[in-house]
Amino acid sequence: MRSSNPDAACYWVGRMLSGGEDPLYIARRLLRFSSEDVGNADPNALVLANSVYEACQKLGMPECETLLMQLAIYLSKAPKDNTAYKVELEVKKDIEIYGNLPVPLNIRNAETKLMKDIGYGKGYEYDHDLIG
Repeated sequence: MRSSNPDAACYWVGRMLSGGEDPLYIARRLLRFSSEDVGNADPNALVLANSVYEACQKLGMPECETLLMQLAIYLSKAPKDNTAYKVELEVKKDIEIYGNLPVPLNIRNAETKLMKDIGYGKGYEYDHDLIG
């Protein structure tokens, strides 16, 4: 699917099913792919993949095979964007290197005068207030 080849994707879904693989395992992998590989290039891919997973739970085999093929075709043809996955890896790397850093004062809510006096929310601009 990463290479946008729906024929190959369907072939491998069929091979896995004929080999006895649990269709929910395949649906779960397709669900993950919809987020990790398609991502924000087509946010509806995640909605469709979740619907297919739920339908596979309800139908079981052999009826859900067509649903899995349909989803494999859709995901193969979908535009790809793995930005969220790459960012996830970078965030984990930063946390490993820098640990659990405190929230910067300038983006904390200044709920009291004392909090404001010591720098909570200093210079913070609320995006919705900037639109006008």
